[in-house]
Amino acid sequence: MTNSRVLISGAGIGGPALAFWLVKRGFQVTVVERAAELRAAGYKVDVRGAATEVLRKMDLLAPAQAADTGMRQITYVKRDGGSIAELPADLLMGRRGDDLEIMRGDLTRILYDATAAQVEYVFGDSVTSLVDGPDGVDVTFEKGAPRRFDHVVGADGLHSATRRLVFGEVPLDHLGAYISIFSLPEVPNDLGVVREELMYSRPGRLVFAYAMDPDQPARVGMAYASPEVAYDRRDTAAQKAMVRAAFAGQGWRVDEFLAAMDAAPDFYFDSMSQVQLPSWSSGRVALLGDAAHCPSPASGQGTSLALVGAYVLGRHLGEPDGFAAYQDAMRPYVEKNLAFGRKMAKDMVPSSRLSIAFRNYGMRTLKFHPWKEQMIDRVLAPMHEAANAIAV
Repeated sequence: MTNSRVLISGAGIGGPALAFWLVKRGFQVTVVERAAELRAAGYKVDVRGAATEVLRKMDLLAPAQAADTGMRQITYVKRDGGSIAELPADLLMGRRGDDLEIMRGDLTRILYDATAAQVEYVFGDSVTSLVDGPDGVDVTFEKGAPRRFDHVVGADGLHSATRRLVFGEVPLDHLGAYISIFSLPEVPNDLGVVREELMYSRPGRLVFAYAMDPDQPARVGMAYASPEVAYDRRDTAAQKAMVRAAFAGQGWRVDEFLAAMDAAPDFYFDSMSQVQLPSWSSGRVALLGDAAHCPSPASGQGTSLALVGAYVLGRHLGEPDGFAAYQDAMRPYVEKNLAFGRKMAKDMVPSSRLSIAFRNYGMRTLKFHPWKEQMIDRVLAPMHEAANAIAV
């Protein structure tokens, strides 16, 4: 395989992870990334089940565990900031065994550092066209000179340009909500929490905030129920206006967060959507991670799907019918996680005061229940089943 050249579009999680496995098989790998540098921003992400085994096989589980967020507690708060319920984070999130939570930027850096010496990384550029032929894929770039590769893999996220170039416009499956995440570097971290996450709900809205240390900026997330609306993904000001319209006057410290939003260097906004395709490849081009099968942020499984998908594709790329083998191995695992994502999108943003009150009562009384671990396990059984629905 030493003469086989692969282009990967996207230097997030899936791209560098796939590069890791391909280099081991002797491929010459180039990763192109639109951002000018490795993306350090992002919220915390989960790595569960089969994905932790993939990190172990990469000898990267230990550094990932060393970078674990170490979140200790989740606290549900009232409109005036008073506590409704305080629960151990590991209990409520149902972590088992080597499951971990890590900042997305930290995991990206770990994967990049493990591959940078053997992989050609090209930052600040992007693919503009793909011509798939019998002897390779001719690729043109926004800035760089045209090149030919034996295979191309799109690991470029929910709004994948690679997917659009190969499959045309693929409608996203909107799950009825939007989400925004940003840090608040200009606001003193006076939340009074350390490795604790605060959760605040209003009908059709969820606000969550946490801080790792007293002297580090707080991070805030806002999710709200909404039918699908048209907006310009490049117009950050318009997206912030949408968030303000959904959350202004909702109580707690929400207006304070909104006032500081413009100063956030890492503002993120997107729909809670899924990608569902009958095939993840065409000719010499394949899709990986969210580009192929985004389960939505509500699932908490996007990172794990990318890591496991990179491992499976890394084993099969270049083989006769390799893309088919990749899809056959991944499809049951993906379908389980897509189903879990759809369920969680409905549960993430309670729709009424009654549902919020019912949830709050359950959380307030849970810590006194003698079988609370078993109760949580029963509730989170679909997540554990989805996370372990493939052998690696």
